[in-house]
Amino acid sequence: MFMDLDTPSVDYVLSTTRSVRLRLDFDRNVDLQIVLDCIDIAEQAPTGGNMGSRRWVVVTDKAQKEKIAELYLKSAGNWMIKTRDKISGTSHPNEKMIESAAYLAENLAKSPVIVIPVIIGIHDNSGRPGLFDSVIQSAWSFCLALRARGLGSAWTTAILSEQDELKEILDIPSGITEIAMFPVAWTKGTDFSKISRTPSREITFFDEYGLTFENGPSSPISFSDGPGVSVEVDIDCPVSKVWEIATDINFPAKFSNEFVSAEWDNDIKEVGLGSKFTGKNNNKNIGEWTVECTIDVYDQQRIFGWCTGDPSSPGARWRFELEAFGSSTRLCHKVLLGPGSSGLTRLIEQQPDKEDRIIYIRAASIKENMTNVVEGIKTYLES
Repeated sequence: MFMDLDTPSVDYVLSTTRSVRLRLDFDRNVDLQIVLDCIDIAEQAPTGGNMGSRRWVVVTDKAQKEKIAELYLKSAGNWMIKTRDKISGTSHPNEKMIESAAYLAENLAKSPVIVIPVIIGIHDNSGRPGLFDSVIQSAWSFCLALRARGLGSAWTTAILSEQDELKEILDIPSGITEIAMFPVAWTKGTDFSKISRTPSREITFFDEYGLTFENGPSSPISFSDGPGVSVEVDIDCPVSKVWEIATDINFPAKFSNEFVSAEWDNDIKEVGLGSKFTGKNNNKNIGEWTVECTIDVYDQQRIFGWCTGDPSSPGARWRFELEAFGSSTRLCHKVLLGPGSSGLTRLIEQQPDKEDRIIYIRAASIKENMTNVVEGIKTYLES
């Protein structure tokens, strides 16, 4: 029996609710009953141990809001404003985000309502239910309920670094933990849209961490499912330095038990899309082999990728993906096997009744080497 729900509307609210600092209408009053209705909705969220330990502090008093705004400036707001002024007009990747964060810092006191969800108790890593496992989902439900009614907010936590002063302003007891702070206001328009996120196929692992499938997986798994592996590591190093290493086709050989070496084609002048190199490999189960590789993705300081064999039906597609955050870099190393022929397909052809087992073994071997490579890059760059 299916529930009579308007699924597209539910999905729309779920996929378009986010921080909307620049579009908060600070000049329009908010009926507190709406806020209470949203809290009622939020309180329907799951609760660890069925313990009703959530509490909500709703601030509307002008003097209280000004104190909170001043504390927010102290915690991070002044830095946001200074950074905005510094990078404005530079096309910095975080320029828009910092602009909106600074705007909120300058205007927080104008929020019609400020809501701070709290939980009774102090997190002590004991694993007992009823603390943070009970409040995060409720706080997000609150944001969703606001969105469904034409209001917006921004999930902020910077002020929690000044926890003692926040407790003093709001007279919060010492045994209570503040979780976030939400400025609440009507939004200027409701035409929010989805934003670009990594597709689920790339960040969803099946049965074990790091195992991906371009299709399926079927049961039992098969080569046609498009098996793959993904490993990643955060490196305390600027993205430009990581890019230099990620595009050095011989560097992984320092850490891999299978990849031996690579050599660019003799007539190559500049690396880019279509550039070719030959890789040499050695695996105790597959033997020695060389394979022609073609650069099929080249996005400066973001993605460096190549496919093996025939580019129209590659044996595998390899990627280094880089994401900068602050002065550090997240390096993700990925591979998708197939759809073309390779040593793996030849093994499957020899023992078709063991196809799933062969795939699992091969994926585990690849994962081990890829992990060694990214960890090796991290160690090299951080040293």
